Amino acid sequence: MALTSNTTHKLTNKQLSIQISLNGLSFCVLNQSTNTITALKKIDFSKKLNPIKLLEKVENIFKTEKSLQDSFSSVTLIHENELSTLVPKHLFNEDALADYLKFNAKIFQTDFISFDETTNSNAVSVYVPYVNINNYIYDKFGAFTFKHISTILIENILEAEKHTNQPKVYINVNTSNFELVVVNNNKLVFYNTFEYVTKQDFIYYILFTAEQLQLNPEVFNLVFVGDIDDTDEFYKITYKYVRNVSFGNSIGNYNFIEKPKHKHSFFTLIKSF
Repeated sequence: MALTSNTTHKLTNKQLSIQISLNGLSFCVLNQSTNTITALKKIDFSKKLNPIKLLEKVENIFKTEKSLQDSFSSVTLIHENELSTLVPKHLFNEDALADYLKFNAKIFQTDFISFDETTNSNAVSVYVPYVNINNYIYDKFGAFTFKHISTILIENILEAEKHTNQPKVYINVNTSNFELVVVNNNKLVFYNTFEYVTKQDFIYYILFTAEQLQLNPEVFNLVFVGDIDDTDEFYKITYKYVRNVSFGNSIGNYNFIEKPKHKHSFFTLIKSF
């Protein structure tokens, strides 16, 4: 969704994408004229914050990170949280947003609820954005676009797998949660987000989802993106139970001032441009 204003961005070739959660913030700056990502950084918080403390942390980061103090032609804010659900487009009613969320998320009457229509699936993502962060970004930059992380994941995974006719399981790993997306025959089959602490939590949610969808761990392909590599205990336990495990690619055709450690890192940030 876009928030517009009478404020116009200064003429610049730079685009900014920010991903925010209660556990951390990451950001990416793209110079369009050279197709170069000039800044790419992830900042983990020492503990999970509440929305008020989150705003204080965000304000401090914008004061101290030089890359965030520039002018940008466009700004995108990605909300990463579990306060979301998917609704089939043919059933979607904008007047019923709270009804969609109340069965699987703790929401309050005062919560602002938004939605994204995915461009290549028959689903609408309904979610609660961090409104105080939206307001801060609006005050700082004027017009900007905000989306839920599920929208970016679903659109980009479906695009990447549009010619695949076998089930594909994508897992986007974050600090204390992961999003799981299943696609098959260019259609979205499943999306959910899971919080984890131990590697046993991690593999349980993967195998339970596979069982519910009747996916055989000996057959289906699992693709990791995000904060994980082949030395990670979460990767190792997954590889123990799932035969076909690989990593995705978020880098695409961009140039980098400093490449990320892994080609599958910062997937939703980079794919948001």
